[in-house]
Amino acid sequence: MTAASAPGGGRTAWARNLAAPVRDYLSTETVGALALLGAVVAALIWANVAPHSYTSVWGTEFSLRIGSWSLHATLREWVNQGLMTFFFLVVGLEAKRELDLGELRERRRLALPVVAAIGGAAGAIIVYLVINAGGPGAHGWGTAMSTDTAFALGILALIARRGERLRVFLLSLAVVDDLIALVVLGVAYTTNISVTALVVAIVLYATIVLLRFAPFPARQPVAVVLAVGLWIAMFKSGIDPVVSGLAVGLALSAYEPGRENLERVTELSRSFREQPTPELARRAQQSVASAISPNERLQYDLHPWTSYLIVPVFALANAGIVFNSSLISDAVTSPITIGIVAGYVLGKPLGILISSWLATHPRTLSLRLPISWPILSGGAAVAGIGFTVSLLIANRAFSGRELDEAKIGVLASAVLASLIGFGVFRVVRRLPEALRARQIARTESELLDLADDVDADRDHIRGPEEAPVTLLEYGDFECPYCGQAEPIVRELLQSFGADLRYVFRHLPLADVHPSAQMAAEAAEAAGAQGKFWEMHDLLLDHQDELNPPALRRYADDLGLDADRFWEDVRTREFAPRIAEDVRTADESGVAGTPTFFINGRRHQGAYDVDTLNTAVRRAHNQARIRAAA
Repeated sequence: MTAASAPGGGRTAWARNLAAPVRDYLSTETVGALALLGAVVAALIWANVAPHSYTSVWGTEFSLRIGSWSLHATLREWVNQGLMTFFFLVVGLEAKRELDLGELRERRRLALPVVAAIGGAAGAIIVYLVINAGGPGAHGWGTAMSTDTAFALGILALIARRGERLRVFLLSLAVVDDLIALVVLGVAYTTNISVTALVVAIVLYATIVLLRFAPFPARQPVAVVLAVGLWIAMFKSGIDPVVSGLAVGLALSAYEPGRENLERVTELSRSFREQPTPELARRAQQSVASAISPNERLQYDLHPWTSYLIVPVFALANAGIVFNSSLISDAVTSPITIGIVAGYVLGKPLGILISSWLATHPRTLSLRLPISWPILSGGAAVAGIGFTVSLLIANRAFSGRELDEAKIGVLASAVLASLIGFGVFRVVRRLPEALRARQIARTESELLDLADDVDADRDHIRGPEEAPVTLLEYGDFECPYCGQAEPIVRELLQSFGADLRYVFRHLPLADVHPSAQMAAEAAEAAGAQGKFWEMHDLLLDHQDELNPPALRRYADDLGLDADRFWEDVRTREFAPRIAEDVRTADESGVAGTPTFFINGRRHQGAYDVDTLNTAVRRAHNQARIRAAA
């Protein structure tokens, strides 16, 4: 049975069950962008077929009243200020995960996205004000400044499918951009601010941040209550409460599941299996939940809702424009419409590129780009897609005819920025390879996830030592998923030949695989007699027979000195060698098997033939380009 056909689709056991879907932006954000586009089209049709119905539905008043206390808002405001809080919460969570586990865990790499975000926002505002200076639309400058995170990442997934580093850069830029825009929304477009409610909000947020240090187990429900209170306090303060979602998301840390925590899960699950009482069921459930960071759990729960429902509903509530000939003719010549379009498709990309050039100049910050200049140009064009925050600000800055003109500008800029981005990436693909190689060679090197480099004198290696691509696996001889992955690895080695080497390191999961430790020590005992890989293959081919008699039989089949072999196993001669591999796994954040690293970078998700082949080929191309440079 191949990994692809195995239960779970060939993903590692822990990744299949625990990884947040946000990690697969290629599929999730693409579908989310299509859902958003469909909602925009639906809103335009609804507003033009039944304009009175569209206006009355979204203008319906809803109130939440408890005694003399109440919250009043229209349905559109509940969507814009209530549901969209969850969207910004997910944006904050993903940004925090990148800060804790991703490319931005090296903090100096955050400087360039911050500078680029400030430059992009400033460029868009300057262009807008140049066009609207002294006019009635000048006060709407905030409408043209913010990148739409969901839309931009969705379009990016369509036109630059393998741009992982660009996605991280654009996400980081968009989060800073959103933060700036939300501050602008709260300061420049809020007239009456309740200082008392704002102070309450600050105290509640500080309590949420400090709550993670609290020892009691009921932190999650308390945090939920505090977050709701924070939203209400922000609502009452007069500042748009969606900022509370982004703030809470940035406060929730992300971390890989710890092996000790997972072993605790196994222990409690086994106890519940032996004695199925409500108390043990609750303890096992709490143990499973606590093994995964709250950041990952919330992403898993919320990301599909925000991508497939909340953002499309926001578009449905805000994108409706009643078109007529006079509106279209007015919009074509309107400084508001022209200013928004020019700000997004001209000012924002230029601001990003100019500020990035200044930040990388030797006489200023002397930073290194994480991506090449041609790729950054495409990303800067895509950053000109504004929608959610832009419409939020437009609803505060404009009304009536001006609001319709602003909406047309926002929609037109999103279309134009997408087309320009598509065109830039088409041009980038046609650039000479030598030029692309020189550009890539000047970029920041990738952060490695593997704590200990491959040591040819110690590690077990299949394939030529000088191969440009190294595929390293942490495996367990009793793990069925490792058994399913083994023929995949063989096929890759045969396919790539001299361009790939394979390294195997031990991670016996003794809490779930009782024979794994002895099997690993048996493999090392065989390795002491020059037969590690032969024993490796036998153990994975006979995972249901790893008892001592079977191990002795394998030693005989391989022609080993059986007495020496069994003495090494019996005295646990190679237990320290296994423990060293386990230590390197712990330091690399590995908690389950099989876990793969490709040239020191952790491979996330599926490990079927096609997925691993694509990942290895990508690493090979990168190595070849850098070598050519």
